[in-house]
This record gives sequence, C-alpha cells and structure tokens, in this order.
Amino acid sequence: MTRLTRLTLTTFLSAGLAAGAVAQETHPETGDTLAADQTFTYRILDNISSIDPQIVEDTDGSDVVRDLFEGLLNQDENGELAPGVATDWDVSDDKMTYTFHLRDDAKWSNGDPVTAGDFVYAWRRAADPATASPYQWFISLMSLENGDAVVAGDMAPEELGVEAIDDTTLEVRLTSPLPYFPQMVVHSTTFPSPQSVIEEHGSAWTNPANFVGNGAFVLTEMNPGESIVREKNDQYWDAENVILDKSVALIINDENVALTRYRAGELDMTDIPAGQFPRLRDEYGEEAHSFPKLCNYYYTFNLSDSGPEAFKDPKVRRALALAVDRDIIVNNVMAGGQPPAYVFTPEATAGFEAPETELASMTQAERDERARELLAEAGYGEDNPLTFDMVYNTSEAHQKVAVVLSQMWKQKLGVQAQLSNMEWKVFLEERGNQNFEMARGAWCGDYNEASSFLDLLQSESGYNDGKYSNPEYDQLLEDALTADDTTPLYTRAEEILAEDMPVIPLYHYAGVYMIDESLKNFPVNNIQFNWYSKDLYKAAE
Repeated sequence: MTRLTRLTLTTFLSAGLAAGAVAQETHPETGDTLAADQTFTYRILDNISSIDPQIVEDTDGSDVVRDLFEGLLNQDENGELAPGVATDWDVSDDKMTYTFHLRDDAKWSNGDPVTAGDFVYAWRRAADPATASPYQWFISLMSLENGDAVVAGDMAPEELGVEAIDDTTLEVRLTSPLPYFPQMVVHSTTFPSPQSVIEEHGSAWTNPANFVGNGAFVLTEMNPGESIVREKNDQYWDAENVILDKSVALIINDENVALTRYRAGELDMTDIPAGQFPRLRDEYGEEAHSFPKLCNYYYTFNLSDSGPEAFKDPKVRRALALAVDRDIIVNNVMAGGQPPAYVFTPEATAGFEAPETELASMTQAERDERARELLAEAGYGEDNPLTFDMVYNTSEAHQKVAVVLSQMWKQKLGVQAQLSNMEWKVFLEERGNQNFEMARGAWCGDYNEASSFLDLLQSESGYNDGKYSNPEYDQLLEDALTADDTTPLYTRAEEILAEDMPVIPLYHYAGVYMIDESLKNFPVNNIQFNWYSKDLYKAAE
C-alpha cells in the first residue's frame, strides 16, 4: 500500500484550527476584532431542490448541504483537499482500492457517532434506483465496483464496492483507477446519511423538527420562498473552532431588490445584477468581486423524440450557435468578467487544453454569413422561417440573455423564438422530462477535471436533458477513464461537440458578487466555489 502520511493532512488540520477560533473578541490568527453578531446572511434566487445529500441537485442547495453534512474530505480556501470526517487515506499500488481512516470523534447532531457504516448506507442509497437520486449517475462516474450494475438495477445495492471494515475504516473498490477520485468525495452525493432517522421519518426526515446531520451547522428553519436558517451544531467535532453562530439564506427572486437590501445592510453577500459590475466596482471598490468559477452557461436542444424535427439537423443547431455574438453577451449584457465560451469545458479546468474550433477562429461577420448558409441548406428562410420555444428559469439575468439571443436570431436569420420562464423546481422537472424545445443549461464542475463537464453529454448521463447521443463521443470518454494522457481524447470530444452542436455554449462563469468587508475568509480563490460557513467569520466594523 502507498501511504498518504498522517503528517500531510495533520498539517492541513492544524492550519484549519488556526484559522478558526473559540468564540472570543479577536481572531487568533488575523487579530481582527470579531463582530458581536456572528450571523452570515446572503441571497439565493430560488427554493433549493433539497437538503438531502443524495437528492440535492443545485448549487445553492449544495452550499446549504455542505453546512449540514460533512463528507470524507473538504476543500480549503484554494480548493485543495482538506480533512473532513476522514483524517487520511491509503491507496493501493494499482490505484483501485482506497481505505479512508475516519476520526473517532465525529458525531451526528443527536450525539450518535458517525461511522464508516453511515457512508456505506449513503452510497448504496445514492446508487439504489428506488431512491431516484438525480445524481445516481455520479456513482457510475466514480467507477465504484459493481456501480453500473447497481445503478441499472441488475445488482443489489449491497454489492456496491464500498465496505465498512470497522467503525472508523472505510474501504472503497474501483473498477479503474481515477487520479481525481479523492476530489469526487467532496461532492454531496457521497456525504453520510443517518439511516435510523431516514427509516423513522421517511421523506420528512429533512424537516427541521426531524433533522439530524453531522456538519458544523444544523437546520433550524426552512421557510419556502423566504429563508433557510442553519445554526451552529454543538455536537460537531470541531465546534469550538467555528466562529459563526448562524448562516441564513434569504430567497430573493429579484437581483435588484437583493442589491437594495445589501446596500441597506440586510445582506452580507449578494449576486451583482447583470451589467452592473463596472458601476458597482467604481462605487464600492473591493466590495464588488469578480473571480473565475468552474461553471458553464449554455442552451441545450431537445434531441429526443419529443423535440422539434428542425433540431434533428446539425446544420440548424450549428447555424444558431454561429449567429450568437458572445462578445455582446459577456461585455454588454453580463459585464462581470465572464469569458465567452466556444467549447463546452471551461478553459480554467485543471489540465484542459481547449481545441481551436471553427466557431472560435472566425470573425463574427464570418460566423453570421456561415449561419445563413447553413440555415438555407437546411431548408429555412424567409418563406419558411424557423420557429421554436425556448425556456429558462426565472431570473432577470437569464431573461436578458434569452431576449438578446432571440433578437440576434431574428435579425440575422429571421428565426422566431418564443420565450418563457419557469420557477426553478418546475424548470428542472420539465427539462429533465424533455418537456421543452430549447432550454437554458448551466453546470458547475463536481470536481476539477474535464470529465466533470464532458460526461454531462454522454448518452446515459442523468443530466443529458437533451438526450444527445454519439457513440464515438461515448467511447472517447470511456477510453479516458484508463488513459495515461487524456488530452487528445478530450480534444476530440470537444471537436465532436463543435460538429454536432447538441448545446450552444455561451460563456463560462465568473463569480460576480457584492461581499461586505466585514465578512472574512470567503474562498474567492476556490474555482469550484465550494464554501463552508464553518470557515467564515465577521469582523467588527
């Protein structure tokens, strides 16, 4: 066995302890005078999908879940791995077996110990078709032994390659070595779940009155359409070094209303409305932030049987993609430092080299001319205009982008796009059931590797909402699992996407936020934007 020494992760742990503090007047590392009120209040757009770690499927929900539950590993402010319930791990010489060593002082919020068996239960639960986890496919991506068969319902969940050797030792068996596997256990799907609580309360186990978690905070209020409140968990193994007392998410659908409430001192953090970053940076200085995020923004075509016949023709899809002036979207509409996207995978992804595509190499005038040619070749024009519906989840920024897209297509190609919006949960359900023609999409990497994005468009992916299917593309991603050098495989995969255009990439995300100067330690250098309330604190004004 090749040992990752305890010293390495102990160093991480010591750093984490130094960054925290027993509730006191000054921060032990920075010397900041701590605010008397240690409540962090921030804005989210919609009701979250769930706080169940095996059910949650949105980024805002995942932020909440990381407070309520702790997985094997966490991330630090720079996105590097840090201890969670596991203090260290071993990996076999063939990289196919991981043995995680769990701390013996981890507890559930009801005082019960957190054991390796809680992880086994959670992973089997995620893989079990009966759970209907939106992230069930993540188990397959993890290359767990028998994972594909369990997910397909051909094997019992008990056959999954995860085993509790004893209460503090978790063994994980893979079918192929994944160099980024430790990154994958930072994801909420792999967090432990309290079996006895779930079995007692069923789906109601996530109600505040029934809730039991193992994170640094517990759920105390869940007010649909209003707020989600979590408060410090005194059973958390490192509770004495958690400074914040409370973390509050306010659900505010209007970004401008949220900005007004931020200015009034009601919020410590909020999204900057589209187009307003330059003005707010001038007015507020370093309170206005723009930093890279490992996320993409795109529109997806419904290529399933329920989708429009026009979208079955790649010429139509490529024409629509070519006619989009991404510079106008990122510079005039968003104006927050978002880079235009000419490939699906963000160029900031670790180890990824974006190929030079036709889309990227042309001028916009050349793209527009080629778009007109392709649409005419597909049989659409003034006498036979292309028409379709496009849907997005309710948000002023999403509306602005959709309006600009529809105007570009109408002016350049004579295309008629009918716009509509939906509340978040309805939008997810309708898109997931292929009840759309064209729909907004966005994805944030579950781990910092290109496959976290490219796997999204595999034929069998649970989030392949457009039902795109290309055997060569699928085989490339299958080959990448065991390849020493994935670069040529990922390059070819992106080239196929550029040819088939199952989605229209528009831009890659930037985190564009107002963050009050009193809020400290927010991890703006973590490209995955995984943040934990336990690491934050508020300094006195």
